[in-house]
Amino acid sequence: MKIFDTDTTRAALPFDRLVPALARAFADGAEVPSRHVHTPPGGTVLIMPAWQGGYLGIKTINIFPGNAKRGLPGLFATYVLYDATTGEPLAQIDGNEITARRTAGASALAASRLARPDSKRLVVVGRGRVGSLLADAYRAVLPIEHVTVWFRGCGIDLETAVREADIVSCATLATEPVVKGEWLAPGSHLDLIGSFTPRMREADDDCFRGASLYVDTPEALVKSGELLGPMSLGVFAAGDVKGTLEALCRGESPGRTSAAERTVFKSVGSALEDLAAAVLVFTTPQP
Repeated sequence: MKIFDTDTTRAALPFDRLVPALARAFADGAEVPSRHVHTPPGGTVLIMPAWQGGYLGIKTINIFPGNAKRGLPGLFATYVLYDATTGEPLAQIDGNEITARRTAGASALAASRLARPDSKRLVVVGRGRVGSLLADAYRAVLPIEHVTVWFRGCGIDLETAVREADIVSCATLATEPVVKGEWLAPGSHLDLIGSFTPRMREADDDCFRGASLYVDTPEALVKSGELLGPMSLGVFAAGDVKGTLEALCRGESPGRTSAAERTVFKSVGSALEDLAAAVLVFTTPQP
């Protein structure tokens, strides 16, 4: 079994290669059972399997928000790739790098279909591991020229930054809305990454009113407080979702249809993305 450390994993996943690999994986489809969720004291453990073609992979991800007070990342993950025919272990790969890079890559993939092609101004909300990658990911698919990174205590006025943005990408562990819909400009694209449990929110209800909503997978509709909250109030219904990443990558959903259309993309992550990234790492020739 091969071992891919942090540096080797990162080197194999530049966004100009990862985003197309994710697009192919969504277009081809894979078997992705529902994730297992466990809640030990102070954290959340996710177990995420998937298989496609000759490969099977399982990611274990530990999310402990209290780690910020300890000076540690809030997320740790490991990934094991297997031969799907025999079950033989092929590789152990740095799951932190896979998780962060495939998450940013999926947002960029969605934006390549949903943001205006001339989008130049990006606001990133959050400065964690994923947030630090979003500018590079977006630059792989769009002509981003100006990036503002906002976090609590940074001294930047978030409302002003959002009002001027073509794209707003949120990657936080917030449990209360940070971005308000009244700030979002016509034609803008809002990317929501952080809310992966029913108790988490990054955007208020107005962010969804009048917008075209897309999700990475249907699982977002039952996992994310970002969607469960406004759905419970009748802001939108599940049937109002315009499409998934699979539909966008297969051409079954047209994506953005006008320059004035305001779009929202909500992701909760998919084991398909992890598998696509792991296979890319495993099959990349080593120096």
